[in-house]
Amino acid sequence: MGIGLATVISVVTLGLGLTGRLNLYISPESVWFACAAAVVTLAGAIWSCTLPLGEEDDHGHDHGDSHEADAAPTPRRSLALAGTVTGGVVASGVVIAALVLPPASLSVELAMSRVGEQTALFAGADDVTLGVADTATFGVGDWASVFATATNTAAYDGKTVTLTGFVTPTDADGVNLTRLVITHCVIDAQPATLPVTIDAGEFDTGQWVEVEGTVKADADGSLHVEPTTVTAIDEPSDPYEY
Repeated sequence: MGIGLATVISVVTLGLGLTGRLNLYISPESVWFACAAAVVTLAGAIWSCTLPLGEEDDHGHDHGDSHEADAAPTPRRSLALAGTVTGGVVASGVVIAALVLPPASLSVELAMSRVGEQTALFAGADDVTLGVADTATFGVGDWASVFATATNTAAYDGKTVTLTGFVTPTDADGVNLTRLVITHCVIDAQPATLPVTIDAGEFDTGQWVEVEGTVKADADGSLHVEPTTVTAIDEPSDPYEY
């Protein structure tokens, strides 16, 4: 049973990797490792099928088998059996879910529930804090770090941006541009949010948009994005930043 489940999971992993959908679960840098592990698992499963039936349990001790077979169940054996059954049920559930449920990105509701768990995704970089970072390739996650940690906000005033994310509300009836940022896999996904000057009723919560505009520094030193154009778009094929 274990070999069969491992084989199915490996096949599903390779299928997702070959179709480019494994990025919905892990970072692109980890895809090669997951696919390599799946290939090794498949090779091991194929090799195990070449063994004569029962050989994996044959240790060259033929005597005493009848006594062990007739021995009464012990608490240790019962616990081991319960663990095996539980593991099999859980693994079967994972395999069935992988086969039945279509690959999907994390929900907007999950992103909103995680807001505030980690204020600055990449806090601590001196070039960001001091305002000397090259922002040409910054995404939502990078700018979220700037907004949260920069001490020289005037250095970013007037910077042009083109950003993609989904709309989420703020506590003050405003609008944030949000994007989930992944380090290794979806388990560690954290939302990066940027305040954007958009009418709160213009877009539904969760609507993906592309924002072109300018970073503006307020009198109190806080930053926000002043958009020139906001275009509703479909969810990107790769909805995360890394």
